Amino acid sequence: MDIEDDVAAHYDHPGLEALILNGLAALGQDPDNIDPDVLAAADQLHIGGTDATQSVAEGAGLHAGMRVLDVGCGIGGPARYLAHHLGVTVQGVDLTPESVRTAESLTRRSGLEGLVQFSVASALRLPFDAGTFDAATMLHVGMNIPDKAAAFREIHRVLKPGGIFAVYDIMSMDAGTPQFPLPWASTPASSFLEDRAGYLAALAAAGFRLEGERNRHGFAVEFLQRTQDKMSASDAPPLGMHLHMGTDAKRKIGNLAAGVRQGVLAPVELFGRRD
Repeated sequence: MDIEDDVAAHYDHPGLEALILNGLAALGQDPDNIDPDVLAAADQLHIGGTDATQSVAEGAGLHAGMRVLDVGCGIGGPARYLAHHLGVTVQGVDLTPESVRTAESLTRRSGLEGLVQFSVASALRLPFDAGTFDAATMLHVGMNIPDKAAAFREIHRVLKPGGIFAVYDIMSMDAGTPQFPLPWASTPASSFLEDRAGYLAALAAAGFRLEGERNRHGFAVEFLQRTQDKMSASDAPPLGMHLHMGTDAKRKIGNLAAGVRQGVLAPVELFGRRD
């Protein structure tokens, strides 16, 4: 099994959509007429949820009429958020076929299929013509990509001149080694953490000019503490990040929270402009 197969298998959860629909039903939601803002509790698989997605959108200057590529879209949460709240058209790509199938189903159930589409594809081999998109986003994806420079070159290719690339990834802070399992990898074999300098070098090598950055460490500490508090309650919430992580959910989120608190890890926003 190669790296991409291993990563795709890690995120393969055939029963995930049923868990989400059951959670929505528990909240009194019609599964065939989903409110995307309610669904957001379960479809934003990154630190900060919709607050983080909104921050990335604002930093990238996304607005109605833009065509956006979401790399590593998972089950489509950020793509639906951007379409629902900003009116952008989004194309999501992901390695895991089951994630794409779930993304398509949840998008139809949310009434957003006219603005959001998905396909199975690798960041290293994007099935789009050069200069197709106004912007690209990548939220908590780079930790699974060993050759970030190659991925960034491919994203640069499919962006229009002047297009913006927004990255929101968990990065190494050079203060130690995180404990596994983590949300994106059960073992170090499929985890490719990189520090800020490595990301900046990969962006520059791909032809991006850095326009902004922000370390969200404090924001992450607070968010992960709230997440752990909810999971420690006698009844776990019907919707949440834990639905994606199986029986190891508490351990994975606990290891992530510990790594962030200890300064080993931090989520960082980077915004690069294609010249």
